[in-house]
Amino acid sequence: MSDILFIKTSSLGDVIHHMPALTEARRRRPHARFSWVVEDTFAPLLRLHPAIHEVVPVAWRRWRAATFAPATWQEMAGSFRALRKHEYDEIVDTQGLFKSALIARLARGHRHGYDASSIREPVAAWLYDTQHGVDRNLHAIARNRTLTGLALGYTPGADIEFGLSRRDLALATGEYGILLHVTARPEKQWPEPFWIALGRALDARGKSLVVPWGSEAERMRSTRIASALAHARVPDRQPLDRMASLIAGASFVIGVDTGLLHLAAALGVPLVAIFVGSEPGLTGPIGQGPIVIVGGKNKAPSVSDVVDALERIL
Repeated sequence: MSDILFIKTSSLGDVIHHMPALTEARRRRPHARFSWVVEDTFAPLLRLHPAIHEVVPVAWRRWRAATFAPATWQEMAGSFRALRKHEYDEIVDTQGLFKSALIARLARGHRHGYDASSIREPVAAWLYDTQHGVDRNLHAIARNRTLTGLALGYTPGADIEFGLSRRDLALATGEYGILLHVTARPEKQWPEPFWIALGRALDARGKSLVVPWGSEAERMRSTRIASALAHARVPDRQPLDRMASLIAGASFVIGVDTGLLHLAAALGVPLVAIFVGSEPGLTGPIGQGPIVIVGGKNKAPSVSDVVDALERIL
């Protein structure tokens, strides 16, 4: 039995984009044990994947905020001890950053990653034992699958499977839609008045809506949007496994290019993706359910564009 370690620490969308590579690797190596190094915030979601043997959490974001605190160094030491307690047959870093390559270097095993021409931070390539060339113009899912196939000795197939079951995760199906207005990158945001206008258009069609949030500023924005609508609610903040259940039970999702949007696509929920500041060809949602992408990089869609798209998928 071989032990294989994947490294993809963040962000949420990037983590979800690596799940098809994990699912296929499990199919190609059915007797292998798969571990994954990921930011602790995303660990609850990874534990839902049936191919995962062990999740190794790290907390780079929190550590960066308190670099010189003794507690930070203690926590880092504990995480790295957990990382080094196993010797892996293959280590595959699909993140391609210096920090992820450093994690690969700290782990024990043969390290695979992108070569310098295929990677955002070329210095990271120096830390791999074997470097692989992968076209940078491929969609993120295809890049992850290609690198994984090169590292583990197979050619990826045509099918893309995330390994998550909408039916198993949904606590209860409901006649509600979800509006995902939250994104950490301002250039990806769709204007708040547009969300309110969209919500009112959906109100007129009898749609109940859920407006999630992550940070306090996002909670306030969710509250402003929901308070302007007749049939909208703002849920409590939830860990990712519970959020996955909420999304799995929705009748549709409308959202900007953010991690939860890609989770909806992975679960096969009918989806309208609003693109404003990023390129759909590189990071657009892919999944088994109906998906319509509106807008594009530097091309914000109108409210009517989004409503028309929703009517097409429903």
